[in-house]
Amino acid sequence: MKVRQDAWSHEDDVLLAETVLRHITEGSTQLRAFDEVGDELNRTSAACGFRWNAVVRAKYLNQIEQAKKERKERKRASSYNYYYAAPPANPTWAKKFTPPLQTEMAEEMDIQNVIQYLQSLAQNKQSTSMWQVKADVLEKENESLKMEVSQLQKELQKLKQDSTIIEEDYQSLIQIMNRARRMAVLEDDEETAHPTFKMDKNGNLERVAK
Repeated sequence: MKVRQDAWSHEDDVLLAETVLRHITEGSTQLRAFDEVGDELNRTSAACGFRWNAVVRAKYLNQIEQAKKERKERKRASSYNYYYAAPPANPTWAKKFTPPLQTEMAEEMDIQNVIQYLQSLAQNKQSTSMWQVKADVLEKENESLKMEVSQLQKELQKLKQDSTIIEEDYQSLIQIMNRARRMAVLEDDEETAHPTFKMDKNGNLERVAK
C-alpha cells in the first residue's frame, strides 16, 4: 500500500512533468501518467494528480500546448495512413523543456498555485451546494405534490362511497314505494270483492256506494 508522505523534490516534479508531457504527446491520458509516476515514486496516483494540478502544471503551459499540437499532428498523419516507426527521441517539447530552478520565487509561485487550486475547489463546492439546494427544493415540491395527490385520492374515494350510499337509499325508497302501491291495490280489490249493503225503510237491501 502506497503511504509515502514526504515532500516532493525538484527531481520528482521534473519526472512528473516529463511523464505527463510524454503521455500527452503519445495520445495517452494524464491518469495513466499519474499511475506511472506513482509506481516510480511509490506514491498514489491521486497524490501525483494533485501535485500536477496544484503546483507543476502552471510551470509548463507552453510545453503542454506544444505536446498537444504534436499529438494532433500524429492523429492527422495516422488518418492518412502514415506510419511512425517510433516517436522522436527528442520531441519538440523536450527540446524546449527547461526544468525550473528551486528558488524563493519558485516556492512563492508554488504557494500561489496551491491557493488558486484551493480557490477553484471552493468555487466547485459552492456550485455543488447551489445545485444541492435546488435539488432539495424540487424534492420538497415533489413530496408536496405526492401529499396533494394522496389527499385528492382520499376525497375521490369518499365521494364514491357517498354515491354508493345514496344509490342504496334510492333503491330502498323505490322498493318501499312499490310495496305501498301493491298494498293499496290489494285493499281496493278487497273492498270491491266485499261490497257493503244497508237496509232501507221498506226492508230492502241496497249497496252502499263508496
